[in-house]
This record gives sequence, C-alpha cells and structure tokens, in this order.
Amino acid sequence: MRDGRVLLADDHPLIREGLKLAITVRHPTLTVDSVESIAAAEAMTKAHKDYKLMLLDYQLPDAEGYSGFFRMLAALGTTPIAIISAHDSASMITAAKAIGAAGFLSKSDPLDVMAQSIDRLLQGKAVFPPVPAGGDELAELQKRIQSLSPAQMRVLAALAKGHLNKQIAGDLDLSEATVKAHMTAVFRKLGVTNRVQAVLAVRPLFDPEA
Repeated sequence: MRDGRVLLADDHPLIREGLKLAITVRHPTLTVDSVESIAAAEAMTKAHKDYKLMLLDYQLPDAEGYSGFFRMLAALGTTPIAIISAHDSASMITAAKAIGAAGFLSKSDPLDVMAQSIDRLLQGKAVFPPVPAGGDELAELQKRIQSLSPAQMRVLAALAKGHLNKQIAGDLDLSEATVKAHMTAVFRKLGVTNRVQAVLAVRPLFDPEA
C-alpha cells in the first residue's frame, strides 16, 4: 500500500486504538488519524487531502443516525467511507448501502476479521455482511438518495432532525434562498412534496431500528 492516510472516527478509545494498530501493522506506510467526533474529523479533512479511506462509527456524540456520514461525504468528496457499528441489523446494513457507504464493519467481529475487511476496502472493494432475503426494501430509496449532491444531503440531514430553514442556513453557512433551492431539489429527487413526507421517506437512514 502506497503512502497515504486513513481517517478513523470512533468515540470508544479501545476501538480506535485497536483498529489503528491493526491498520498500521498491516500497512506501515499509511498514517491513521483517529478522532472521536464528526467535528474533529471535519477539521482533519481541512488539514489533510490525501485520505484513501474513512472508517466512521455510526454513533458519535455530534451525529444522529447517518447524518454524520452526510457531513463527511461533503467534507471528503470521493474518498470512500465505511460504517463501523456495534449494531448490525439487516435494516442498518441496507441503509448504509442506500446512502452509498463503501462498506459496513461490525464491531462484534474479531479484530483480525475487521482488519481483513479494511484491507479489501483499501483495495477499492465494497464490504458488507450478507443481508437476509427481504433486506433490499430500500433499493429504490438508494437510487434516490444517491442522486442528491453532498450539499443536498446535508440539508436533508438537518431537515430530518427537525431544523427549520433559518437554522439550517446558519448551521451550513448558506443563505435561506439557497437552502430553499436545495430543499426543492431534495423533494423532487425523493418524489415527495413537503417536509413531512421527506422526513418519513428517509427515516430508516436516521433511525434504522425504528
């Protein structure tokens, strides 16, 4: 593996250190930047532009559901992002696929198994646990979500948390007119006509266990 960086965001110190060690042992030329929040991960992306992969904990102090993924997608662009989680239900795995994650790693797996999965991710391969029959109920939503731009995804994530246009504009440093334009595009691409329908449509992405 050539020189480069991996970004690891997990708020559990043992998980962070374990994965960091596993990666550096197998790929000694890679630098692993480990952080415990989305805000810290966003700061890292401003300092470094050579990330080959991000490993993102599903549950972080400053993110709800897959909203953290949307924020990092906007920050990283084309860098693949894989979800890591202690919860690995079929709905969560399918939701990760729907939003375009590069993979889904379960914390219940042994560390060496997770390390092998990370090897495959670094090779550009998708890594997802098998999903039982009937787990593809989000296939159509996947197509719609992947048609959204990173900015539209961030607006959708804020919308799903119940934020109003003025708050979304302030949080994302946008004008209210821009937020409204993004909102209109989101409604069109999701095939809905209002905020309530949009939130209901994407609820599995922000609360897959609901």
